[in-house]
Amino acid sequence: MSAFKNLPRLALLLATAFLNTSITRADSSKTDTPTSTTVSTNTAAPKNDSTPNLSRWIQPLRETSIFSDPEYNIWCGSVVEGDDGKFHMFYSRWPRSTGHLAWVTHSEVARAVSDSPFGPFRHAEVVLPERDRKFWDGACTHNPTIVRIGAKFYLYYMGNTGDRESTRDLNWQHRNNQRIGVAVADRPEGPWTRFDKPLVDVSADPQAPDALATNNPTVIARPEGGVLMIYKAVAKRGALPFGGPVVHLAATAESPLGPFTKQPQQIFTGNGQFFAAEDPFMWHDGKRYLAIVKDMGGYFTGLKPSLALFESENGLTNWHPAPTPLVSGLQVKRSDGSLWKLTRLERPQLLLRDGKPVALYCAASDNWNYSGSVNLAIPLAPPADGK
Repeated sequence: MSAFKNLPRLALLLATAFLNTSITRADSSKTDTPTSTTVSTNTAAPKNDSTPNLSRWIQPLRETSIFSDPEYNIWCGSVVEGDDGKFHMFYSRWPRSTGHLAWVTHSEVARAVSDSPFGPFRHAEVVLPERDRKFWDGACTHNPTIVRIGAKFYLYYMGNTGDRESTRDLNWQHRNNQRIGVAVADRPEGPWTRFDKPLVDVSADPQAPDALATNNPTVIARPEGGVLMIYKAVAKRGALPFGGPVVHLAATAESPLGPFTKQPQQIFTGNGQFFAAEDPFMWHDGKRYLAIVKDMGGYFTGLKPSLALFESENGLTNWHPAPTPLVSGLQVKRSDGSLWKLTRLERPQLLLRDGKPVALYCAASDNWNYSGSVNLAIPLAPPADGK
């Protein structure tokens, strides 16, 4: 039986919610501190019939599309196609023997390879291993998202440091040391250059919405020029060590390496909910910015929990649920026609071709201990009517 046997269910659910949880210069003025402005994102979406209903795009899951490891829990999973035609997944892993909550202390970002975007994926190497704990990301790397911009590959991620002790509850020292960083390479195989300072640090203002922790980055090159990041932010206004509220902020930069300027508007807020969403993945389809998020309480889809689709004209403001926001609940249809009921389906990431999604990658578990978690490569295809 898992070490979670005697852990109260509420504590486990609260703790695991944070699983889904330029280069900073000495001159802190390079990164602006956001204010506490809140933009409601639980309002009705403007009529836009061209916004895709992604729930209709989901195709049955193949058995070869389930990426697992008998020795490691697997989480996250972000895929890019290399010039060699192979598909490289950057994912988080940590030993099953350390328990689920050791993601915050023992996770490392690794790479797996497949000849197909739908797998099977095979582990290739650890990309961002543990290093000296004097570094901001010395103990743990997590939340990878891989982006190709120009001729280079940028691997954005969350890192932290601390005592590296697996605890019965979440290790809050590590959780509250979460910061966002980036590594850069010419090829998915590396070598990867890591940096000694985080890319997006917490704000110095103790009242800022990201005064306690930053994590869950999603990054794209903007059609308007420059780079846009959306990230999860944790404030200090709630009771510690949890803190909160938990919101999302946007930040912009001229270069993928920063410096990033934080924007004041809070997004995916659910009309002021304490913790409405997490795990954003953002893209631009040639008409608008789109994002899939984990809807923590059914605030946007009516289904708790679920994956929800948002849209915005400029990526910075007025993020609102799409006309049909529900992407998926906690079940996946298998290729044999059966339904796989899950306890977790989160950390959504897409593989895009010509701006259109072809695969949805999600971390998944089918038990309440979250032991033996996996990544799913779910095929996507537009329905006959194209919506």
